[in-house]
Amino acid sequence: MPPRLPLNTVRNILQLGQKTRTMSSQPSVYVTRPDVDASGLELLRKSCQVSTWSEPLPVPRAELIRQIAGKDALYCALTDKIDKEVLDAAGSQLKCVSTISVGYEHIDVEECKKRGIRVGYTPDVLTDATAELTVALLLATNRRLFEANKQVFNGGWKSWAPMWMCGQGLKGSRVGLLGFGRIGQEIAARILPFKPAEITYTTRSPRPQEAAAVNARHVDFEEMLRNSDFIVACCALTPQTKEIFNAAAFQKMKSNCIFINTARGGVVDQTALYDALKTNTIQAAGLDVTTPEPLPLDDPLLKLENVVILPHIGSADIETRKEMSRITARNILAALAGEKMDAEVVL
Repeated sequence: MPPRLPLNTVRNILQLGQKTRTMSSQPSVYVTRPDVDASGLELLRKSCQVSTWSEPLPVPRAELIRQIAGKDALYCALTDKIDKEVLDAAGSQLKCVSTISVGYEHIDVEECKKRGIRVGYTPDVLTDATAELTVALLLATNRRLFEANKQVFNGGWKSWAPMWMCGQGLKGSRVGLLGFGRIGQEIAARILPFKPAEITYTTRSPRPQEAAAVNARHVDFEEMLRNSDFIVACCALTPQTKEIFNAAAFQKMKSNCIFINTARGGVVDQTALYDALKTNTIQAAGLDVTTPEPLPLDDPLLKLENVVILPHIGSADIETRKEMSRITARNILAALAGEKMDAEVVL
């Protein structure tokens, strides 16, 4: 007769078996970044098996394809291309792809639709943070703050001088917005106290009620290009807006125009932007988004003095990023339960 196991050992084995059965019945979620705010991951871990990429960098594609196999849901970021190859690797049980971003052009939503995979994203929550950053970038560019700051450290600051480091003010200027969704409207509201002469916006359809709240006027793209002292891109990246700011567009702008982009790098032909800045076709540019991201250190834009470039920090407000993490997780939990998401892409 084999020796009897101690009672504690038997109890531990039974508990382990129960835990294993419970875990195996839980849906599985793969998270492509370990450095998202923990609050979202904690929500998922209450009812899901959660595995994550191990480094605070975009997951390598081969690793994503390997890890997504058999998963029920994917928690991803803008840096992850979710296409047919990835969806094939996941398998037919994949129910949801949820991205911690307002943009979802990195996800093949049509392919998801064919497979009945729901797609979640995080609009609205980052509206204020992005609008705030846009105005900060505009002010840093038009008042030449980064240029002036360098002079403090490189010996260029000799004394006060009447016209040294002068920039263009917002007061009395004409500001044009390409895009007038929630972010565009909040940008306009934050610009209004600076007393511009006019705020205009370009969209496919006028939004008179929202425009009235900020004294904005709807104009076509050509008029915005010709008349604006400041142009802000705050639109979605679509086939219609891809590289809409090209050589022809920059040629139509005023020579004192300052161009700001907090939308997507893809709305700009960056070679054309470089040429426009280099030849003083326009005065300056402020960019929070580029193509690619990050920019290579030898990119010609980085050699210009009249451009301010930030590393895509439009939504980098602590509370905003925490809530983005939670929304991404709640979208997944809702999809797995067959319930309404916080924010679902309409496919």
